[in-house]
Amino acid sequence: MSASRDGLAARRQQLVLRSSQVRSQLVVQSAALSPVLAWGDRARAVFHWVRAHPEAVLTFGVVVVVARPRGAFRWGMRLWSAVRLVRRIRGRLSAWESGRARPGGG
Repeated sequence: MSASRDGLAARRQQLVLRSSQVRSQLVVQSAALSPVLAWGDRARAVFHWVRAHPEAVLTFGVVVVVARPRGAFRWGMRLWSAVRLVRRIRGRLSAWESGRARPGGG
């Protein structure tokens, strides 16, 4: 019984050592992702700020419309087209997924 416990303890020690080595490798290898993740963190912070201060966003929109109505209209139309495109793609994807979900379908 003691031999199996010693074997298990040795195996556990090996696994703990290997786990720390893998963690160290992960830190080194993920350094390349750090700038991308930093941008993601910034975007998330901006999103939270915008949700907390909708009046600032509205004020900015009004200023842009008053100062440059043609440019605001152009960008508004581009945004609306992008929203419609995303909705259309989502609809087609959901229809496609529901077709695949049925047994014998799609």
